[in-house]
Amino acid sequence: MKLPRVRPPRSTVGRAALGLPLLAGVVALFIWRGPSFTAIGNAFGSVRWEWVVVAIALNLLSVIVRALAWTTVIRSAMKPPHPGAPLVFSAFSVGLFANAVLPGRIGELARVAVLTRKMPGRKGAWATLVGTVFAHRVFDVVPVVLLVIYVVATANIPTSVRATAIAAICIGIGLFAFAFITARRPQEAVSLEGRTRMQRVIAMARQGLGVMRSPAGAFAAICFQILGWVCQLFAVWTAMRAFDIHSPLPAAGVVLLLMNVVTIFPFWPGNVGLVQVAIASALSGYGVAYGRGIAYGFGLQAIEASVGIGVGVLFLAREGLSMAMLRVMPNAAQADAEDHHESEESEADAGAESARFPR
Repeated sequence: MKLPRVRPPRSTVGRAALGLPLLAGVVALFIWRGPSFTAIGNAFGSVRWEWVVVAIALNLLSVIVRALAWTTVIRSAMKPPHPGAPLVFSAFSVGLFANAVLPGRIGELARVAVLTRKMPGRKGAWATLVGTVFAHRVFDVVPVVLLVIYVVATANIPTSVRATAIAAICIGIGLFAFAFITARRPQEAVSLEGRTRMQRVIAMARQGLGVMRSPAGAFAAICFQILGWVCQLFAVWTAMRAFDIHSPLPAAGVVLLLMNVVTIFPFWPGNVGLVQVAIASALSGYGVAYGRGIAYGFGLQAIEASVGIGVGVLFLAREGLSMAMLRVMPNAAQADAEDHHESEESEADAGAESARFPR
């Protein structure tokens, strides 16, 4: 018996139906725990802005390095000519902006769309680039596993959380192994003749994962991703100093890990409120007052958003895109079908031209 596929709601109303109960729970938790708004205001009033500037710079460096990792993945997956590093950084920044201001993971498709607009006539480019986005995310597994190991070994966390962290390590290793097995070797030819639309998408997505079979490319991408996460870790720690929180570096590791876990499923932009509760709860184990932890959570998220939104708006205007265009980004299957349709039309036109003017 075949079970029916369960799809997440695509409409705004459907997403709200899922997100509102969670948002209501966050609001109830705020009221129940009763953070002192006076304490939150005092925490913001004593912010040391020189540390904020350093944290913003570290976050920007992290974005640049992770964009270089995606550039490496693309170069291993696609034949020349490759998009240049500045264009890839532009697309990556637009994706960060879309993820910061819109619910869902629209940014992943947005950055692919920016590149394909500058690569006309490249058959299957959309699906291949979607594969590179997946590969880029898979390479996050390595620094995440290293971060989890570091947190488990050094941070002050409950035993139950340690067990969950170990399970996350196993899942991450399994995901990486699956991506490696699924990946197509970069030199393998891809034939799309006689395949259905979904088969074409899967084939080109496997091509996007080709970097998994390129030792040099995979090593470079992993190094860039690790460096990007290290920059983020120190940005979190630096932001603590801005809010007069002097917890050790392992506490920053816990905060960074929690932020990424809480934002895996963005029910509303940034999951604002939920992130702050998680951060304040974690820092309470290090003697940080709940109100100050809440203020720090808002400040940290604002620091990260300032980079994503600030740089993203700049490149959004540079690429001639708008918010309305970001909301209607096509999926990979639709884009690949359009590429295939255009290719068939081009072949038909070429055939007709040959018939009219035989050699």
